[in-house]
Amino acid sequence: MSGAILVRGARQLLTLRGPSEPRRGFALNELGLIEDGAVLIRDGTIVSVGPSRRVENLSEARQAEEIDATGRVVMPGFVDSHTHLVCGPSRLTEYEMRLAGADEEEISRAGGGPLATIRAIRGTSTRRLELEARRKIRSLVRHGTTTVEVKSGYGLDETGELRILRAAGALDGDPLDVISTYLGLHLLPPEFAGRSQDYVEWVCSQMLPTIRKRGLARFADVACDPQAFSLEQVRRYLSRAAELGFALKLHAAEGPQDDLIRLAIELGAISADHLAGMTEQQVGMLAASGTIATLLPGAVFHQGSRRYPPARALIEAGAAVALATGFNPGVCPTYSMPMILALACARMRMTPAEAIAAATINGAHALGLAGMVGSIEPGKQADLIILEVGDYREITYHFGVNLVWMVLKRGLVLYRQGELEWIED
Repeated sequence: MSGAILVRGARQLLTLRGPSEPRRGFALNELGLIEDGAVLIRDGTIVSVGPSRRVENLSEARQAEEIDATGRVVMPGFVDSHTHLVCGPSRLTEYEMRLAGADEEEISRAGGGPLATIRAIRGTSTRRLELEARRKIRSLVRHGTTTVEVKSGYGLDETGELRILRAAGALDGDPLDVISTYLGLHLLPPEFAGRSQDYVEWVCSQMLPTIRKRGLARFADVACDPQAFSLEQVRRYLSRAAELGFALKLHAAEGPQDDLIRLAIELGAISADHLAGMTEQQVGMLAASGTIATLLPGAVFHQGSRRYPPARALIEAGAAVALATGFNPGVCPTYSMPMILALACARMRMTPAEAIAAATINGAHALGLAGMVGSIEPGKQADLIILEVGDYREITYHFGVNLVWMVLKRGLVLYRQGELEWIED
């Protein structure tokens, strides 16, 4: 994109400018707020940020195309650092069964659960998966997400996993930044029933090298279900992934969390995700580490649980906290980051400022992208959202309401809120 763009007159411009490390403790409340702020963009990159009066007087700003943000909040686009966006169809029958009181065993006997998604992925072409994901991307954009992580883990054989990762790769840069993660240990596939060690060795010797050689994923992740994989098998997988040059992530939703969190920290995982039901000791371990705690309150909400991650304890202990949707067809079918922020405040007692920082700059750190996205600073991509509110606290005060007025990705307008055509009889 060529030419200059001036976003001017923002009632509140949330820059999230600050140190290069993930935000911790009180720093999560520091939004770098500028009243009556402006952003000057050239060729998709931010070149100047500050009060409108100063930025508007720059020589380049005088010739720039203007976007009038008067009375509105301007902030970085959301960075959704944990999703299963390429995931096949919705699991609606299973959803109704769960509402009626069915447990996971009953759902599985009826042909539902994760195995239903595995069957669907294996029976769907890469092109079809890509097209379905593109429809979801459009919804992400409308809700203000400009960078998203996408995991595999629902194919579980070579064809299915590569199919997911190729579909995710085709989405990258068109228009969002899409970061791919290989979720090699998620479930034990049916063809390896009773042979978890054989499956782990196959993943380590075949899948990880193939994916690394083809450049299909930046991260390797593991879902630590103790009924499927032992701690030593998880260690074997993550250690092999690290040897091959993958950055590491870890689901810590199941099993003995002391050991999992300790393993994540020991191996230098960039994030540990989910983290419901943590103890004080576990909170302390994460707070003393460089591993980011990525919290997924949407999954807890959708499953009707009350075991939300202890965000308040994590923040007060000094842990780096990020927020993500955790979108997937089974436990969290939402891609609305504003809804996740509302849940974080209402159910995990985060402040609005903490939630915004966790969903932007700390989400960027959880993907290793904080040098490019997550804040509004010169030299970074011009990934901005403009909201139809005058105070950033309204973003989390409302829930189930989309307040996004405009979305820019690298300075290109991807979405502009439509006008309501009201016809009276």
